[in-house]
Amino acid sequence: MRKQIFLLFALCVVILSGCFDDPIQDELLLYLNSDLTTAHKLEKEAVSAYEGVTGANFSNDQELYDTLINEVIPNYEKFLDELNSVKIENEALKEIHDIYIEGAQIQYEAFTIIIKALETQDQNAKTMFQSMAQSQQTIVDSLNARLQYIQSQEPQYKQ
Repeated sequence: MRKQIFLLFALCVVILSGCFDDPIQDELLLYLNSDLTTAHKLEKEAVSAYEGVTGANFSNDQELYDTLINEVIPNYEKFLDELNSVKIENEALKEIHDIYIEGAQIQYEAFTIIIKALETQDQNAKTMFQSMAQSQQTIVDSLNARLQYIQSQEPQYKQ
């Protein structure tokens, strides 16, 4: 899911880069190739650590809990700080960046809810996590809608 958001986000930025004159195109490329470099690395580290102890890699709740506390949450907090520190002038890019931040914030909150569920074995927390996963899907759908809009405005970018 997280990979979907970043890939859609990156695609929107790349498509937008062809929609503007050179100064704005340069800003978009700088944003994608420079401003997000550290943020993307931190996100990848957090998500990789999480994926390493979930799904087919799941062994026990304690290992998941320890990984969340010691690796996932610290890296994700740094990732969010990096995203929030990016300054954007272009409105179209800012709109996409804000969606990216919103999706990242939902993912962070979902990680904290998983921790609460593990600490308390609270069924409500598990239900909240599922709800947040649905919210994250809404973000992916929003990015898809934005991409379709861009493609309708710039037909040469249709896939």
